[in-house]
Amino acid sequence: MAALVPAPAHGEPGTRGRLRIADRVYARIAARAAREALAEAWQGRTARGAPPTVSVTGPSGPSAPVTVRVTVDLPFPSDLTALARAVRDRIGADVRALTATRVAEVVVVVEHLVPEVAG
Repeated sequence: MAALVPAPAHGEPGTRGRLRIADRVYARIAARAAREALAEAWQGRTARGAPPTVSVTGPSGPSAPVTVRVTVDLPFPSDLTALARAVRDRIGADVRALTATRVAEVVVVVEHLVPEVAG
């Protein structure tokens, strides 16, 4: 009969290794969050803006925060401040929820205002 061998000790979770999330993962999460935050504002309009463009400054260490910069087009006329705030808040919440990474800052740059096309 074989003897039982104890499982190897793995140590505490923080000592077993580390997880590095690529900047492109943060960028994809942020782009999707921006699109979802603006979906209602674009609904029913014939003119559409370009998809959001995202750049990320990744964490410099295991528990360091990320900084996200997103460039968006917004429908005009609309409450631009509220839409930019919605994009910022949604990106911060989604990145935190999906990666457990703190977000130091979300910079929202409005590239174009897209008026409704008369038609």
